[in-house]
Amino acid sequence: MKLCEQILRKLVLLLAALAGLGLLMMMLVTCADIVLRAFRISFSGAYDIVKMTAAVTISCALPYTTAIKGHVAVEFFFHRLGPRGRIATDTLIRLLAMTLFSLLTWQFVQYGNALKKSGEVSMTLQLPVFWVPYMMAFSCAVVVLVTLYHLLHRGEG
Repeated sequence: MKLCEQILRKLVLLLAALAGLGLLMMMLVTCADIVLRAFRISFSGAYDIVKMTAAVTISCALPYTTAIKGHVAVEFFFHRLGPRGRIATDTLIRLLAMTLFSLLTWQFVQYGNALKKSGEVSMTLQLPVFWVPYMMAFSCAVVVLVTLYHLLHRGEG
């Protein structure tokens, strides 16, 4: 079990690092585009790069945010419940989250397959885009694993 926990932890940290690099890349491309426009030079493909990087950045940040329980929570009613009510509500919410992210994983894979089959490419740079939903599917699958870990290891952080 410790090996699975270590692998999951490394996956979450790797995806968080990718999210950080994606954010840095979006910032650099946007700044370069703005500076080049001041000199009336076009940064061809800036929109394509930022669009794809944003999708990957957001999806790669989800597992880390889930792991540290950093999502916005409305706890007004939750704290009014007794211990059993809290456990039941927490379990139900985690199971619903796992179901949602499992469905998202499946749908992103289906969408990636459809994009790959059709040969869809980005508007300006003509880069293949099928890998973006695959990346998002992988991130959603890791969210499912993190949520399952939290469900099985209550109170451990």
